[in-house]
Amino acid sequence: MSSLKYSVGSANRYSAKNMAKPVNFMCNAPDAGEVFLIGDFNDWTPDAQPMAKQIDGHWIVQIDLNHGYHHYQFLIDGKPTLDPRAQGIARNEKNEKVSLLAVS
Repeated sequence: MSSLKYSVGSANRYSAKNMAKPVNFMCNAPDAGEVFLIGDFNDWTPDAQPMAKQIDGHWIVQIDLNHGYHHYQFLIDGKPTLDPRAQGIARNEKNEKVSLLAVS
């Protein structure tokens, strides 16, 4: 008869909270010169997540995000912009509106 042994650390390794999922972001900005994805997942760093322009004028990027709620915006030619397709709107530390995404 064998017994299964595992530590708390190994059990937590498989928790959904620790698993990142690929998430696609798309921004419709056909006249933009550059678009970046900024958010709590990249410390709101303006050039951390450049988006790639598609032939139809949409900009796309895929990033891995952990389980939970994430705040983000598109930075279109330097102007922070809400995502009209976001799951909701939240407020950041400065009480400014930001887009909301839930990853499960």
